[in-house]
Amino acid sequence: PLSKPLSECNVAFISSAGIVMLDDPPFDQEGERQNPWWGDPSYRVIPSTATEEDVRVCHLHINTEFAEQDLNCVLPLQRLQELAGEGVIGRSADEHYSYMGYILDTQDLLEQSVPRIIAGLQVQEVDAVVLVPV
Repeated sequence: PLSKPLSECNVAFISSAGIVMLDDPPFDQEGERQNPWWGDPSYRVIPSTATEEDVRVCHLHINTEFAEQDLNCVLPLQRLQELAGEGVIGRSADEHYSYMGYILDTQDLLEQSVPRIIAGLQVQEVDAVVLVPV
């Protein structure tokens, strides 16, 4: 349970859409093409100010055209800002996270990436996380 009302919470997203900032390295799609049982277990940090013009989606298992037209369908940052403006949530976290969905062997994701994501959420004092599965 939340320790305070949602209207006072700092909220972050974690998306499995494989979103990267334009100046970040892409997720390793070639490795997955060569070994379909493997998926890049890394993650990327996405600032709350990101828009379609700032990102690309590196995912072999979804139609990325939708996200390229409206980032909100895979990472609804604008909707979160609207909820903050309406007082539904306290505020949007400054940073959100994305990883590559379709990871069949999750060991590296769970042992390396997830603890780092959790540490980042703790530094930001995030109260609630919304998972955005794609």
